[in-house]
Amino acid sequence: MSTNLLNYYETIEKASQDMLEAARTGNWDQVVKLEGACVVLISQLKHAAGTPPLTPDAAQLKSRIMQRILINDAEIRTLAEPWLEEFDHMLSGRPKTLH
Repeated sequence: MSTNLLNYYETIEKASQDMLEAARTGNWDQVVKLEGACVVLISQLKHAAGTPPLTPDAAQLKSRIMQRILINDAEIRTLAEPWLEEFDHMLSGRPKTLH
């Protein structure tokens, strides 16, 4: 069962990598689409997580996967900040200021 659980983590990691690649190219529609897929996967993972504890090796692999997901997430957030700021300006009707 731990293999099944690790498959969820690996699939989420792949989706986070795909999100990062989309963010790097400025394809924010794809980022949002993949984020939605991640929400579904995380929900499924929560239901599967009630299984017996992971073996030490599997727990170590899970930890490495989670670290990579967090690194991807941090870079996506960094790339998204200017886009989100511009989006906020458009929604509020404020003119964009140049720094």
